[in-house]
Amino acid sequence: MTELAITVNGEPRRLPGPATLLDLLAALGLDARTVVVELNREIVRRPHLGQAALAPGDQVELVHFVGGG
Repeated sequence: MTELAITVNGEPRRLPGPATLLDLLAALGLDARTVVVELNREIVRRPHLGQAALAPGDQVELVHFVGGG
């Protein structure tokens, strides 16, 4: 197992690899249904989060949905 050094919302983060975007969301305690995920400036659709492998140096942006009225 290796360690991945990535950036999440502008902050450096390390996580055990290999890992996918879905693994990252789980590690952060986030529900994939409540965030939009961008990997290296490209939006990754929810059905593909489990296949999108992370690599060292990747930049991930997470945008959370907030309910309200």
